[in-house]
Amino acid sequence: MNPASIMKIMSAKKRFTDNHPKFVAFLNAVFTKGIEEGTVIEIQVTRPGESPVTSNIKVQQSDLELLQELRELTK
Repeated sequence: MNPASIMKIMSAKKRFTDNHPKFVAFLNAVFTKGIEEGTVIEIQVTRPGESPVTSNIKVQQSDLELLQELRELTK
């Protein structure tokens, strides 16, 4: 990954953290304890004027491997 791309990603990460500090703190708390196989992750999206849409996944070993690779990219 080239340095310009890394700087762009880091800038976007900082902006996201500044805009959503509670969500970032939530993610840090969850990931500090660790995600293990069998954990259920659920997300709900509610658009203005619409009913919520919810989905979830049950974490598999391959998901954990993907998360580890993504974590390595952001170091």
